[in-house]
Amino acid sequence: MNSAATQTGGSEMVSQPDELAPVKEMVRACIQCGTCTGSCPNAFAMDYTPRHLWRMVLMGLKEEIFSSRTFTLCSDCYYCTLRCPRGLPLTEAMEALKQIAAARHPSPDRYSTQFYKTFLQSVRRHGRVNEMEFMALYFARLKNPLFALRFAPLGMKLMRKGKVSLRVPLKGRHPLESIFRNVEALEDRS
Repeated sequence: MNSAATQTGGSEMVSQPDELAPVKEMVRACIQCGTCTGSCPNAFAMDYTPRHLWRMVLMGLKEEIFSSRTFTLCSDCYYCTLRCPRGLPLTEAMEALKQIAAARHPSPDRYSTQFYKTFLQSVRRHGRVNEMEFMALYFARLKNPLFALRFAPLGMKLMRKGKVSLRVPLKGRHPLESIFRNVEALEDRS
């Protein structure tokens, strides 16, 4: 019998590994002092404060955690980690939550996720962001033409000032492709 299984009345039930276990271990010594929340420049926009999120992690409240925007709004500034009186790796814990969510849970904030993916796609293709291509792909991915119309006045203003080029990028050169491939290989190993 598998060590992860238990025998119950003739039927075998396999227990699932806790996907939050690594994050729980990182924040296990949290004393709920609130220093992380007080240090966070994005706490005002989060639905749960970082302190509240750590408590939810310790309690194993997966549904609440992965339906929140708290970890997606973390900007990796490391203020919480630097100021934590217990020396906990809070930024790494937020990153672990982001990775778990990206792998196993649908994003509650699909606009920012699509923005990030489209931005990186443009940078990967051209070595820098091509604003026109980036925004066209972003709005196409959202499949919501009315959302794009909200930004039309800003786009026109930027074009008039010469901040956004209508020029089509040259094809053929992919200066950052090898870097992106190396990062993907590293991510596949972990």
